Amino acid sequence: MKKQDILENQVKQSYLAIGSNLGNKITNIHIALSELKKNKIKIKKVSSHYLSKSWPNPLMPSFINIVIEIETILTPLELLEICNNIELKLGRVRLKKNAPRTCDIDIIDYDKKILNINSDKLIIPHPEMTKRNFVLLPLFEINRSWKHPESKINIVNLINSLSIKDLRSIKQI
Repeated sequence: MKKQDILENQVKQSYLAIGSNLGNKITNIHIALSELKKNKIKIKKVSSHYLSKSWPNPLMPSFINIVIEIETILTPLELLEICNNIELKLGRVRLKKNAPRTCDIDIIDYDKKILNINSDKLIIPHPEMTKRNFVLLPLFEINRSWKHPESKINIVNLINSLSIKDLRSIKQI
């Protein structure tokens, strides 16, 4: 076995954000967690549920969101494919960007790597995560020492960069 093969099969610590703003939101999230476990993904930590306004259009139905810490031997593209398949299984229809959805699973951080695969198919860390209260607060709950892989800014400073309005518009439930 080559050294490359050994390195590729090592467990990667990663973070996923899961949200829902259609149907039974909490049930959708729990089904997504169950489906992840069936696909070579070990869930290490799960944040509380957070209720937040839809982003970027607060007039759409509110979201319930969580962030999870996982371990997997999957590649980033394999993980993305599984996440997309789970979204489809839960009835997600991609009509337009940021439309209401039964399930949304984003790869926030994959093994502290900086990746841009197939231009816009997969960008890690997630390019909008630093602006999203519904990612930063649950992530802080499960890893208070997390640092952004690219900027190296710690989670506390990222949260502190959010507006007061953003911080007040999310509720742990």
